Amino acid sequence: MNILIISIFIIGFILIAFEHAIKINKSATALLTGVLCWSVLILMGDNKLAIAEELTKHLGNLSGILFFLMGAMTIVELIDAHDGFDVITSRITTTEKRKLLWIICFITFFLSAALDNLTTAIVMVSLLRKLIDDKKDRLIFIGMVIIAANAGGAWSPVGDVTTTMLWIGGQITAQNIVVKLFIPSVVCLLVPLFILSLKLKGDVVRPVIIENDFKNRTTASERNTVFFLGLGALIFVPIFKTITHLPPFMGVLLDLAILWVVTELIHSTKETENKDPLSVVRALQRIDVPSILFFLGILIAIAALESTGMLVQFATVMNNKIGNLNIIVPCIGLLSAVIDNVPLVAASMGMYNLTSYPTDSYIWEFLAYCSGTGGSILIIGSAAGVAAMGMEKINFIWYLKKIAWLAILGYFAGALCYIVLENIF
Repeated sequence: MNILIISIFIIGFILIAFEHAIKINKSATALLTGVLCWSVLILMGDNKLAIAEELTKHLGNLSGILFFLMGAMTIVELIDAHDGFDVITSRITTTEKRKLLWIICFITFFLSAALDNLTTAIVMVSLLRKLIDDKKDRLIFIGMVIIAANAGGAWSPVGDVTTTMLWIGGQITAQNIVVKLFIPSVVCLLVPLFILSLKLKGDVVRPVIIENDFKNRTTASERNTVFFLGLGALIFVPIFKTITHLPPFMGVLLDLAILWVVTELIHSTKETENKDPLSVVRALQRIDVPSILFFLGILIAIAALESTGMLVQFATVMNNKIGNLNIIVPCIGLLSAVIDNVPLVAASMGMYNLTSYPTDSYIWEFLAYCSGTGGSILIIGSAAGVAAMGMEKINFIWYLKKIAWLAILGYFAGALCYIVLENIF
């Protein structure tokens, strides 16, 4: 049974990678892969009721991620509809590729620590659409945004879901994760950023702004209100989570509801034809639903692998055969480029207990770094990558050729930096 499930997963993975060659949308392949994995699991399993309950349990966790994604994308679309990103783009005046790349990457790096890597990727992809017209140039920048978002999320307790898991589980403290991982995370970004900067030349071409009746439909005050309220709402999500201990998607839905009420009020006196394009209802129609379904398919397929116990077995084998944490933890990070880092970290948390490895032990910060940044190596290895892939229709093979090697260099440079700093201090 396990071999069959792994085979289905690998075949689905290959079909997703060669989406353009086979001309089958990756969302359809991902959904088919996920459903087939669970079908095999329940048909060949002994306790069908227990397996069905396991699926329900996983779906509860996955739905939180999907609703978070849907809510964040809707907020971003609403800001975009009001041309709110002009608040930032009007201040980024440079068109020089190198300078723009450094600006974008550092905005992403620090914004990811405040928000999280998924939300930041959605915001920055939308922002880059306003700054770069040529898709080839834009994809290069988006590739670096994925690396920067994951690197920025690794050193913050709310920047990546796995770091948050370790924080809530008591494996790390907020202050220690910032102190220990900030420099390795910066190195993880700087190495690929510096290399790519040497290759970039010339200027980017800004999109041509088509004059329409936009200025008649919104005022500067309305645009600023929606932008700052929307961005503030996204920043408030981790604060809401800390205060209430409710999952992040509840914070996003609360923010979306508030924005919905506010936009309805500020446009209440306008004619329907001017109000409708600026409404949350229209923003919901514009979000990329296929990318959300792709995310669902990938996550339920990985959940099937987790339910078989194969991930825990793999972690145990590595621990028994290798034993060296400086090798095991980076391997877990590399594996997170293929398999979701959440079950991998969950398995590691179960394998290495707090009795043997107390809070803020060497392994926990290293695990947070590797699981957070290792997903950048493949575009489907992180939530930020999957979101960007769906929004810009990025080809898996293109990312593998153009960005993966840069992500690998940054990943190992940051890991080596962490090991050296730990041995020195």
